[in-house]
Formats: sequence, structure tokens, C-alpha cells
Amino acid sequence: MKKYLNTLFVTTQGAYLAKEGETIVVKVEKEIRLRLPVHTIGGIVCFGNVSCSPFLMGFCAENGVGVSFLTEHGRFLARVQGPVSGNVLLRREQYRKADDMNVSAEIARAVLTGKIANSRTVLQRALRDHADKIAAEEVGFAVKRLSNQLEQLNKKRPLDEVRGCEGDAAHTYFGVFDHLIVVQKEAFSFQERNRRPPLDNVNALLSFIYTLLVHDVRSALEVVGLDPAVGFLHRDRPGRPSLALDMMEEFRSFLADRLALSLINLRQVQGKGFKKSESGAVLMTDDTRKTVLVAYQERKQEEIVHPFLDEKVTIGTLFHIQAMLMARYLRGDMDGYPPFIWK
Repeated sequence: MKKYLNTLFVTTQGAYLAKEGETIVVKVEKEIRLRLPVHTIGGIVCFGNVSCSPFLMGFCAENGVGVSFLTEHGRFLARVQGPVSGNVLLRREQYRKADDMNVSAEIARAVLTGKIANSRTVLQRALRDHADKIAAEEVGFAVKRLSNQLEQLNKKRPLDEVRGCEGDAAHTYFGVFDHLIVVQKEAFSFQERNRRPPLDNVNALLSFIYTLLVHDVRSALEVVGLDPAVGFLHRDRPGRPSLALDMMEEFRSFLADRLALSLINLRQVQGKGFKKSESGAVLMTDDTRKTVLVAYQERKQEEIVHPFLDEKVTIGTLFHIQAMLMARYLRGDMDGYPPFIWK
């Protein structure tokens, strides 16, 4: 278990979290391994066989500390959250706009513009940094196709057509993703995106980082008072955080895919850190999962200049900034939602 920034990740199997006064206590085999004041924590993420006392969950809910439960391998199971915060008028406006297909299509166009532009930048940077190691012609062609798909999104379209643009762009991007892996090709070969379960090492890595990303985006949406379950690109489905899935589109390639590629190309993860189950699902070992968690949190501490605010911010605060911009747009304070576009 380890605390990074204001999130406590508990990966030790058999750990038990309890409340003692104003503190969170983590015990393993009845021995206290960690003690943290609740006011220093913004969220708790429990992996696998980790349990919490009801008193601690209630205590966390009262203090605005979200508690998420994931399987040992990172699949989201449940989240304990306190009373809904935020302005009811904002949520009503969110629901009204989600029911309006024209507005939904506009917001979907915005988040997908961010997604495709950032995917194109990932490919362009690979061409710049590794042109001699990758299939530059194929990657260059994919860059052009993504540019064309961005132009298509400039025009107003029904939501179904916007979704079609997303599918074409994803096919283009992941069609050359394997070329961005320049080392350890025998262990990390990418053919296509698959999940539930991931069937190879690269997909296992991507799925795990996407799970961390949706957790952070969902928390940011709840902080500003938006309902993470009601989205625009992703429509309503019981148990699905549709708005969180909408907003994380802007960050998939910029944060998650780049991190996965860095971990592989810098040999921070290796093939022996993954294992295939009898069902064919590929799972990460405990050590590999901890390496990914550390790298993810360290990446969130890096600074960039926000393209809309023109201010230097940490990557970890991008989720909150975009959530605030979404809330301002839904309230009518802005003419459009400005997606995060990496430059």
C-alpha cells in the first residue's frame, strides 16, 4: 500500500482498513501497517481482497473521501461516495442538455476533437523521435487520416455520425499503435484493442491505466457537482459513468497511451511481469501493477501549459480544470466546451 499525492492505493491482499479517531488505519494480519489523518486523503482505491469497516466508509463519506473497490487486476467494482454535492440547478441543466440530441452531438464533437487531435500528436511525436525505428510511412499516413477525420468533425453532425467518426479514428490510430513500440517486441505486440478480458500484455497495460484514469475523471466531475453517470457521447446505461467516459476521451492518448508506451519502451515493465490465465485473460503481477501505479502518479505531477487557460498546471489537475469548464458550459457561462488539446 502507498499514498501518492492525496490518493491512498491499497494493493496488499488481506489488508483491512478501519477508523481510529480522525485517522484511517490499515492493518494486515492484525498488525498496523499505516496510519493517516483523513484530512490528508482525497480518495482511497482498494485492489482485490481489501476490506473496509462500515464505520470507516461512513467516516470517509462524511469527509468527502471517495472509496473505490477494484478487482486485484484493476477492474472497477464499486464506489462508496457521500451525499451528492453541488448545485441542483447545474445537474438539472446537465440532464436537460443530455436529453437534447443536438447539444449532445455538439459536446461529443468537442471531446472527440480533443481525443483525435491528441492521438494525432502522439503519432507525430513518434515520427519526430523514432522515425528511424518505426514504419514512418504508415504512421505518417495515419496522421493524415486523423487530420481528415478532424476536418469532418468541424461540421455539425448528428450524434450517430459523430460516433462513426470516432470509430474510424480509433481504427486508424490503433492500426499503427504497434509501430510505436520500439523495444521488447516479442513480449509486447499489439494487434487490436481488446478488453474484458485483455488478451495480450499491451491491452492488459492499457486497460489498467484506463481504469485509473476513469477513477480520477469521475472524482473530478463529482467535485464540481456534475453527475458522472449522465453523458453525451456515451448514453445512459445502468452502472456506467458515461460522462466520465466522455471526458476521459481527451486524456486516453495524451496520458494513458503515452504512459503505456513509455513503460514498455523504457523497459520499466517486462514480459515476465504479465501472466496468462486459463481463460486467456492476461493479468499483471503485483510488482508490475505497483510499477504502473508509481509511474501514473509521477506522470500526474508533471507540469504543462493548459492550452485554454494559458497557465502552467500539473497533469493531475487537468481533470478538475476540464470538469470546471464543462460545468461552466452547461450553466451557460461559455458558448462552447473547450476540450483539452495537447500542443
